[in-house]
Amino acid sequence: MRNEIVREWLKKAENDLLNAQTVIKIPDPPTDTICFHAQQCAEKYLKAFLISKDKEIIRTHNLRFLLEECQGFAEDLEKLREDAIILNSYSIEARYPGDFIEYSVEEAQRAIEMAEKIKKNILEKMEEK
Repeated sequence: MRNEIVREWLKKAENDLLNAQTVIKIPDPPTDTICFHAQQCAEKYLKAFLISKDKEIIRTHNLRFLLEECQGFAEDLEKLREDAIILNSYSIEARYPGDFIEYSVEEAQRAIEMAEKIKKNILEKMEEK
């Protein structure tokens, strides 16, 4: 059961990453959406890791909090702190109108790279026994 739930979280994370990677290739891409999907990808990878460790996850979008929870199982994930802080801002700013922020294509590409880095590190930790 737990393994199936982890697989579902990983699949959803991959879909967010694929969405961001695909959309950035179009002319004049919607960078707010790309950054949001990069944040969502990272969030879901962190949650999948916690679930894989039998940790009950709290309903939150806060990557800093989730990363700290993950560090309880893998202290060296501290190296992802800066990426988590940056991606964390896209969870709200990029989601709702009002304080709309237009991100550059370069910033959106960097958001994708940060999500890919979190993915890589989390998958490595999940493979360790």
